[in-house]
Amino acid sequence: MQSVEWARDLARDLLEKPLPRRWAHTQGVARRAESLAVILGDEADTLVAAAYLHDIGYAPDLVDTGMHQLDGARYLRDVAKADNTLCRLVAHHSCAVMEAGQRHLFDALTSEFDEEHPELAEALTYCDMTTDPDGRHLDVIDRLAEIHTRYGPDHLVSRSITAATPCIMASVRAVEAALADVRQPRTG
Repeated sequence: MQSVEWARDLARDLLEKPLPRRWAHTQGVARRAESLAVILGDEADTLVAAAYLHDIGYAPDLVDTGMHQLDGARYLRDVAKADNTLCRLVAHHSCAVMEAGQRHLFDALTSEFDEEHPELAEALTYCDMTTDPDGRHLDVIDRLAEIHTRYGPDHLVSRSITAATPCIMASVRAVEAALADVRQPRTG
C-alpha cells in the first residue's frame, strides 16, 4: 500500500497548479477522511490516501474518457502502479456507476475495476459529499445542491448525481451512524 504522503504528493503535483480549487477540495476531503480514523482503525490510512487521489482524473494531463473516476483509476493502475484498493476506491467513489451509465462507460468501469468493500467506499463517498469545492465541510444536501447549481439541471453530471442521490445518501447516513455509535457512551 502506498503511503498517505505519496498520495498527497501525487495529487498535489497533478492538481495544485492547473486546478487550485480542485486541490482545495481534495485537501478538505482528506481532512474529513482523517476524522474517520475512529471508525476505520487500521484502514484509516487507506481512506486518507484514497481521499487525496479521488479527483486526480480531473487533471488536464489525465483526461481521457471525461469520467474523472475512471481516468484517475486508470492512471493509478497503469502509470503510478498503485495499490488495487486505491484504484478501486477512486474508480467507484461517490457512486460512480451512475455517471458511468450516463457516459456509456458502465462496462469499462465495472470490468476494469471491482468495487471495494462497502465500509471504505461509503467512507470515501461521505468525505467527498460533505466537502465543498473550497475544502469546507457542509451537509450532504447542501453539497448535492451545490453540484446541481454548478453544472446546471441538464448537464450529465447533474443527471448522474440525481440518479446517485439514494446511493450517496445511504453512504453518508451509514458513516454518520457509525460515528454516532462510537460517540455514544457505553452504559451498563
